Amino acid sequence: MIITTGFDPIPEVAGRARQLAERTGCAYAPRAKFSMSKLVEHYGDEQILVVLQEAVRLITPGMPPMEFHPSMGFVRAKRILRGEPDPMIAAAGMLPGDSVLDCTAGLGADSLLFSVTGGEHSKVTALESSLPLYALLLEGMSGYVSGQIKVNEALRRIDVQHGDHLEYLRAQPDKSIDIIYFDPMFRVPLTDSAAISPLRQFANPAALSPASVAEATRVARKTVLLKEKALSGEFTRLGFKELLRANAKTSYGVITIDNED
Repeated sequence: MIITTGFDPIPEVAGRARQLAERTGCAYAPRAKFSMSKLVEHYGDEQILVVLQEAVRLITPGMPPMEFHPSMGFVRAKRILRGEPDPMIAAAGMLPGDSVLDCTAGLGADSLLFSVTGGEHSKVTALESSLPLYALLLEGMSGYVSGQIKVNEALRRIDVQHGDHLEYLRAQPDKSIDIIYFDPMFRVPLTDSAAISPLRQFANPAALSPASVAEATRVARKTVLLKEKALSGEFTRLGFKELLRANAKTSYGVITIDNED
């Protein structure tokens, strides 16, 4: 993947692009007068992350550009800030100050909800195994500006990390994180939305493994949470108690940690 800017970027934007390239280990490509197709031809890489003054876009030939935006996460975050309940937060049993590891960050919407709920004294880590998605999240969460100050602050608090969740979990001490969350990519999508379709080409398609769940159960202090299709056999296969919701196409499964030991 290469990282570039729009045409004639201001120095601050060019600096952000260079810093992002350095942090992610990607190549920085000065835009000059290159079109996207010319950049692909010149650098021999079809994945391009474009840093703009008020946006960041992931571009791949033949697919719609994917721009960082909290989308429905922003709507749900505003509801949480108004004191309304959220099914994911309720299933996790999350309280302000709790720490969370989002093992499959994707576009970061769920990490945002955990960060809004947890507040300034919580630690939310968004872990993403796909390098393009990691770079998109890293730049997007550090620079995206919404109409809500508390949402902006919640985005900035999220610690975005690149890596495989099983390896990451194996490196953590016992009972060191309050909530561990998995939202693996569904094998058959519920919808072909404009937001999700481009995501599928970058997201890890592998099924969640029992080994990952076992490590999560060891590391978690309160709950391990799984989002899946309603009535999915994954809940039984992996040992989660499914919390069915009326008229919902998805469910949350929970493993509650016994801390009486």
